Amino acid sequence: MRLGIRTAISALVLTSIAVSAVGVHLLWWRTAHQVSQTLANTINDQIVSAVGDELQSVTSEARSSMMAVRTLLAEKVFDPRDARKREVVFRSQLLSQPTISWVAFGWPDGSFFAGHKLGNDVIEMLEITPDRNLRINRYEFVGDDLKLKASWFEDTDYSVTEQQWFRVVRETNDEHWSTLTVHPRGERLAAAFSAPVEIDKKPAGVAAIIIELTRVSNFLSQLTVGKSAGAFILERDGKVVASPDPDASELVALKTDHPLFPIAVDAIRSAGSAYEPGEGQPFNTTVTRDGKAYQAVITPISFPGWSLVTVVPESEFLGPVQMTIRNLLIGLAALIVFAGLLSAWLAQRLIAAPLIKVVNEIRHVERFDLDKVQRHPSRLTEIGNLSGAIGDMAQGLAAFRKYIPADLVKRLISDGNGARLGGAVRPMSVMFIDLAGFTGMSEQLGDRIIPLLSRYFDCVSAQIQNQNGTIDKFIGDAVMAFWGAPSPNPDHAVDCCRAALACRRAVEEAGLVDDHGQRVRIRIGINSGDMLVGNIGSEVRLNYTVIGDAVNIASRLESTNKAYGSTIIIGPETRRLAGDRIVVRELDRLAVYGRAGGLQIYELLGMAGELDGKPDWVTSYEAGLAAWRAGDFSAAIDGFEKALEVRKDDAASSLMIERCRQQLESPAAENWDGTTVTRSK
Repeated sequence: MRLGIRTAISALVLTSIAVSAVGVHLLWWRTAHQVSQTLANTINDQIVSAVGDELQSVTSEARSSMMAVRTLLAEKVFDPRDARKREVVFRSQLLSQPTISWVAFGWPDGSFFAGHKLGNDVIEMLEITPDRNLRINRYEFVGDDLKLKASWFEDTDYSVTEQQWFRVVRETNDEHWSTLTVHPRGERLAAAFSAPVEIDKKPAGVAAIIIELTRVSNFLSQLTVGKSAGAFILERDGKVVASPDPDASELVALKTDHPLFPIAVDAIRSAGSAYEPGEGQPFNTTVTRDGKAYQAVITPISFPGWSLVTVVPESEFLGPVQMTIRNLLIGLAALIVFAGLLSAWLAQRLIAAPLIKVVNEIRHVERFDLDKVQRHPSRLTEIGNLSGAIGDMAQGLAAFRKYIPADLVKRLISDGNGARLGGAVRPMSVMFIDLAGFTGMSEQLGDRIIPLLSRYFDCVSAQIQNQNGTIDKFIGDAVMAFWGAPSPNPDHAVDCCRAALACRRAVEEAGLVDDHGQRVRIRIGINSGDMLVGNIGSEVRLNYTVIGDAVNIASRLESTNKAYGSTIIIGPETRRLAGDRIVVRELDRLAVYGRAGGLQIYELLGMAGELDGKPDWVTSYEAGLAAWRAGDFSAAIDGFEKALEVRKDDAASSLMIERCRQQLESPAAENWDGTTVTRSK
């Protein structure tokens, strides 16, 4: 006969409740305050940590943007008086750093230029001349592009030389953090990070990165502070710095209508001299309002004079405790003894033994050892059903091995990362593979493209996994894979190059053809560098992937193959790491789309052990490339033509010959350095 699990454990539950009720009732009055304080402190510690991380992130973004602007000015990448380049640089900083509201620059003569973010869709560029004439250019997103929508002039009373962030930096010639409310087009509470700018070792002006504090208020609204608690940032006199507001932005003024806001103000004002932000110690206090008690914790934070005030209603955690204690005062001493003996026997016979077996099967599922999962019958219906459900779950999960690499799951579990947002920066290599002419093939073949894609994906996937790579995702006809995570791999660049060559061979040997019977070709882009790898996404859906500038470059290199007629292009860091273990041809110095600086790009020809040294035509090409960069275009043409004599269909040589002829006909400017700039992705 099979019993329900509720019947089996009822005696154990009764005993536990009765004993717990007596014990808690005796200790309640002595521990209630301590429990209340501990819970409040725990919640406060979590909030302080989250707010501290957010403020650290804000200051880090501000310092990063400041470093970028000061470096560009100091290195004369652009002239601060050059309005067009100035706007491009300031807009790029506002778009790349989500918490920054303003990027500003002031001259000693009173001239002022700034970029101002209005929410996430609008950017205004402001310029104030010494005669207080304000010019405004308004940019808005049209699709994915930022377009100039309007431009106008206004009179203004704003003077940059009168602003504290400007004056203090001019006086001290050092970086400075400050708060402000006055802006060229209104008043909003903000924090400013300002620093002096020198050009040719001479003071040129002051740059400022300004964060409107509505961004911090928006962040506070995202914190989970119990069921009805709240967190606020206040000044010592109770003035609000930030209050939870999900709608707060540069366009929406801060609201202080949170029901616990007055209590937070009362808490910091009533603390008096007992609380000193400069001492850096939290201060606990109890505030009573309308007959209800609230636990408040006041904690100094990194910005001088600011305090984080956490307010938690005592009823949130003491109410359920009191109700539980009343319910625990049930039962008789004799029943407690009897229930204890009975529950021990039932637990061991009917619950513990079968559950241990089931737990062991769960451990197999946890480690993704799905082949080891077994089913265990039990006299208890629920445990028997549980064992069967675990077996069914193992069968279902086994099917997901085609979607999720088992090694990746095991690694994440062993590291203790699990399915949590977060990652780390690691040196890695990433590869993008794409089918040449896929758009045309898909239009011609329709749904018949699926078998071709399937064979193509089978070919490249097997080679990637054989070379210790992790397949990130399939994007249409593209495959993205990386090396160096989740397990560190010191030879990630070499393995990535070896995999690329193997993928090319596999596709050629598979004999894949398009709708015209022509062999399909693939294009591959590879780059190495520091990348952010980890669980990226939302709380609903995560993806273990890599992001970063090095990843974007690899994607650009894949499409660059089209221009040079090549199959595999690698970046400079991959070339450096792989060293003499690969054979390459240096193709060009290229400024990929979205980057200002140029980088060396190389065509991967093979592994060092597979080729007998560097071919002569590569030597000729690289000699032509050296002459091209030296501005000797006639000599460059000779080198490229020699390469073409050996390799008749070398598109890269033909391309460079055409460029040389264009230079001979229309010479470039004096600052030309031989870098090719791409105009599209």
